[in-house]
Amino acid sequence: MKENLHEPFEIIFKELDECPKPTHQHNFFELIYILEGTGMQEINQHTFRYNAGHMFLLTPEDTHSFDIETTTKFIFIRFNDVYIKGNTSLVSASQREDLLQRLEFILQNASHQPGCILKNQTDKSIIKPLMEAIIREYVNRDVYNQELIRQYVNTMIILVARNIAMYLPEKITECSEEKAIDILQYIQANIYHPEKIKAAHISSHFGISESYLGRYFKKHTNETMQEYIANSRVKLVETRLLHSNMRMNEIAAELSFTDESHLNRFFKKSKGMSLGEYRRKHRVVAAI
Repeated sequence: MKENLHEPFEIIFKELDECPKPTHQHNFFELIYILEGTGMQEINQHTFRYNAGHMFLLTPEDTHSFDIETTTKFIFIRFNDVYIKGNTSLVSASQREDLLQRLEFILQNASHQPGCILKNQTDKSIIKPLMEAIIREYVNRDVYNQELIRQYVNTMIILVARNIAMYLPEKITECSEEKAIDILQYIQANIYHPEKIKAAHISSHFGISESYLGRYFKKHTNETMQEYIANSRVKLVETRLLHSNMRMNEIAAELSFTDESHLNRFFKKSKGMSLGEYRRKHRVVAAI
């Protein structure tokens, strides 16, 4: 099953004794917080035992379901790229473009594995009172309740992004060298600026030769740097094709391609079909 979100943002409260839907996917991001209850979370055919206080992030690529053991109270916070990119209150104007792009990249590159998304214990202690505040505003419907809920949710998204960023990328382990992690984080931060992620620029930035950089990167990530960058950019294009109404030339401009033809050639090399074909085929599938 494929679920669609028809608004940029929504909150749903549910108390359930069984999961009402079989294994399914979304066309949006979803934060799920467990207020009470126990059971099993299944995501991409892996399972995790949940209880009160756990929070999960589901991305548009994830397939998931819940096996509820004891009556569970859920909070579902759903949002899409339109919400992130159009939400001026997430960041100040001076920070806006760079941070929103980085935030999008981080959310898209969550691990797609089961388990609580909150790894930082301090952040975990912040989330619970935020959720309680959202519930109060939602129930009481006081003046400015919508504005306050939006601010609470924005704070939550930033906290979640920080927890994901602490463990990116998934191919790097705690045993990996610090410089390998620094290189990947540098690429993530500059993915919208092709001139900054050329091998010559990265090798100069980190003070190592281009030939060594290539070997070093492959050793620690099991793919070449060019493959890693290309796959990251393809994912950004896919997101815009499926979850926005941007024109092809607008996508090309935002992601720093020379023009629409350049973007189309790049995308077709990876996906085997044109931008238009991909959008038509996969949007039809998503709507079923």
